[in-house]
Amino acid sequence: MVLFFAIVILACLRSFVLPDGQGDALYILKNSLNASNGQLADWNQNQVSPCIWSKITCDDKGNVIMVSLSSLGFSGTLTPRIGVLKNVNTLSLQGNRITGEIPKEIGNLTSLTMLDLENNRLSGEIPASLGNLKKLQSLFLSRNNLTGTIPQSLSGLPNLMNLQLGSNGLTGQIPEQLFQVPKYNFTGNHLNCGLNLTHHCESASGGSPSKPKTGLIVGIAVGFLGLLVLGGSVLLFCRRRHKGYSREVFVDVVGEVDRRIPFGQLRRFSWRELQLATDNFSEKNVLGQGGFGKVYKGVLNDGIKVAVKRLTDYESPGGDAAFQREVEMISVAVHRNLLRLIGFCTTPTERLLVYPYMQNLSVAYRLRELKPGEPVLNWPTRKRVAVGTARGLEYLHEHCNPKIIHRDVKAANVLLDEDFEAVVGDFGLAKLVDVKKTNVTTQVRGTMGHIAPEYLSTGKSSEKTDVFGYGIMLLEIVTGQRAIDFSRLEDEDDVLLLDHKTAKG
Repeated sequence: MVLFFAIVILACLRSFVLPDGQGDALYILKNSLNASNGQLADWNQNQVSPCIWSKITCDDKGNVIMVSLSSLGFSGTLTPRIGVLKNVNTLSLQGNRITGEIPKEIGNLTSLTMLDLENNRLSGEIPASLGNLKKLQSLFLSRNNLTGTIPQSLSGLPNLMNLQLGSNGLTGQIPEQLFQVPKYNFTGNHLNCGLNLTHHCESASGGSPSKPKTGLIVGIAVGFLGLLVLGGSVLLFCRRRHKGYSREVFVDVVGEVDRRIPFGQLRRFSWRELQLATDNFSEKNVLGQGGFGKVYKGVLNDGIKVAVKRLTDYESPGGDAAFQREVEMISVAVHRNLLRLIGFCTTPTERLLVYPYMQNLSVAYRLRELKPGEPVLNWPTRKRVAVGTARGLEYLHEHCNPKIIHRDVKAANVLLDEDFEAVVGDFGLAKLVDVKKTNVTTQVRGTMGHIAPEYLSTGKSSEKTDVFGYGIMLLEIVTGQRAIDFSRLEDEDDVLLLDHKTAKG
C-alpha cells in the first residue's frame, strides 16, 4: 500500500513539474531526429523537468518556450508529438538533414512566433494547419523538398512579417495576400504569378517546366571524352530523372519585365565590417584569385565564416556593370548546386561580394592540394560531384531567363559543402545570353586548358562552351591531374590534359 501511494505521489509530482508531458514529447523528438549518443546527452527521460536540458528555454512556470536545435546534423524526422509543446514561441531546427513531412500537429503550437525549418530535406506539402498560428511572425521553410501548393490559410496570419519559401518544388498560384508580407521569398519553385501584382514570379516558358537537360550536358561531355564508367553512371541517373523521378530544385528568374536588382533579400555589409572579418584583407586569408579579383576567407562578428570577393576592375569599362550583373544574377539564381550570394558591399572605391564559406574548399583542392591526413575523394563522392555540377549547369542553361553561360567550368570553380555536395561558383561573372540567341560575341574569358577551341577562336560562347569545360573537369576528377601542366614537357610534347589522355589512347 505504501508503494502504491508513493507511485501516485511521484506521478502527480511529475505532472506538476512537467506540464502536459513536455519532457516526454521532447525525448521522443530527440529519438525521432536520430540524435547520436553524444548529442543532447543531458536529455534524460528520467529527469522530472526538461528546463535544465541544453537547447531548451522555459518560463518561470516551467513551460518550454524555446527549442533551438539548429545545425546539429540531425537526419531523422519530426514526430507529431511535437504538437504537445503548446507554449513554445520559438522552434528552430534549421540547417540539419531532417527528412519526412512537416507534422500537421505543429499547427497546435498557437504560441509560436518563429518557426525555422529551412535548409533541411523535408518533403510533402506545407500543412494547412500552420494557418492556426495566429501569433506567427516568421516562417522559414526555404531550401527543402516541399511540394504542392501554398496553403491559402497562410494568408490569415495577421502578424506574419517574414515568409521564406524559396528553393522548394511548390506549384500553383501564390495567394495574393502573401505579397503584403513585408519580407518574403518565393523563388526556386514552379509558382505562377498572382493577378495585377508588381512583384513578378514567372513560371518557366509560361507553362509547365521543361524536362531537365542534365543528361544532355553529361551525355555530350562523357561521349566526347569516352569516360564510359563515369559517364554511364551519370547517364543512368539522368535517365531516371526523365522517367519522372526528380529531386531537382528549379528557380524562377525574373525576365526583361523587371530587371531591378533585388537587394532587399541580401545583406548589405559595411566596408569596416568586411575589413575586420578578413584581417584587413590579409594575404594569409586569400582563398583564390579569379578574373575579377581575389577571394578572402573572413569571420564575421557573430562567428560565421564567409568568403569575400574583392573586385579589382570595376572602374574599367563594364566593371561596375559586371558587379551589378553578378549581384543581380546570383541573388535570384537559387539552386542547391549553385553558390548562393548572401550579401555585398559598395563604397566609392570598392565593390565586394559575400558568399558562404565552403569548409571543404574546392574540388581542385581535394584532388591535388590535400594536406597530410586529409581524406581523399572516393569514387562515389567523385560521381556525386560530377552529377551535382551537371545539375547546376543545367539550371544555368535551361532555367535562367536570359540563360547564363558560365565560360570557366573547372574543378577550382566547383566547391564542396559540408556534405561534399558540388556547388558551382563564379557563374555570376558569366555573360548573359539573350533568350532568342544561341551564342554571343564577347571578350574571351576562362582558364587555359578549359576553354573550348571554337570559343577561343571566334569569341562566341554557348552551352557547348560549358559542356567542353565540364568534360575537361571530368578528366580532372578521374585522373586528379591539372588541365594544363607544363611539367609534362620534360617527357612528352603534350601539356594539355585532353591531348595527353587522347595520345595515351
